[in-house]
Amino acid sequence: GIPDALLRPRMAELFDRLNMNDCRDVLGAKMSTGMKQKVSVARALVHDPPVLILDEATAGLDVLVARALLETIAQLRRQGKCIVYSTHIMREAEKLCDRIAILHRGRLLAEGTLQQLRSHNGQEDLEELFFRLITEHDRRLGQLGGDGVVDSMPPGRQ
Repeated sequence: GIPDALLRPRMAELFDRLNMNDCRDVLGAKMSTGMKQKVSVARALVHDPPVLILDEATAGLDVLVARALLETIAQLRRQGKCIVYSTHIMREAEKLCDRIAILHRGRLLAEGTLQQLRSHNGQEDLEELFFRLITEHDRRLGQLGGDGVVDSMPPGRQ
């Protein structure tokens, strides 16, 4: 739905920014996983949306392309775009996110700025903080019934 006069320059900019000129004329069926990921990201960006939701955006990308994508996301953030970024790579979250939410098994375990999470949990390393929170959560679930209710029946009386 983008007029050709706007689409062509926008495509050229995205191809350069995401280092995609090598796959410009490749059919989708012949693309590698990384190439397909780049195309998906470019398709999300071509319309210049005010909100972007990215789930594991760097999955399948080589290091150079992943870095270019992360720089693009940081630039979009500086432009005031709202970006919801889901990742298992804590370094990406540390670099890109104003606020971080740690989710595990459908539960929100913690959220806040990186500094708030670090100070509240007494842990500087986000990956260690993540592992500690999910381990504690799973341990609590093990002490609770599967439905999250404390089993008040003493052992041997069930």
